[in-house]
Amino acid sequence: QVQLAESGGGLVQTGGSLKLSCAASGRTFSDYAMAWFRQAPGKQREFVTTISGRGGATVYSDSVKGRSTISRDNAKNTVHLQIDSLKPEDTAVYYCAAGPMTWDSVQCTLGSWYHTWGQGTQVTVSS
Repeated sequence: QVQLAESGGGLVQTGGSLKLSCAASGRTFSDYAMAWFRQAPGKQREFVTTISGRGGATVYSDSVKGRSTISRDNAKNTVHLQIDSLKPEDTAVYYCAAGPMTWDSVQCTLGSWYHTWGQGTQVTVSS
């Protein structure tokens, strides 16, 4: 069973950038799809982006498309999320999640598809 730990959150001004990281334990990290979700106060958790096990496929939500990049380093068991041009509405707790070994381009945007979650890291964007 993989375990996940996020880092890199913090307070940033509008227009700034952040790079979040998620460190995973386990020997088969490259087998898992990895995703980022976020949850703002008073709102439901929402999908941000995901990447397949070997990194060949990525999906982005419309809210971050064009200003964010998900990447993974399977040799270091880490996945990263770079978000640029941050907006106050990006303020949320960001969670990384590990999904099944078999990629599904439709299911991959659903929280229920992922079996393991990290504790989250807070991102606050000041206006």
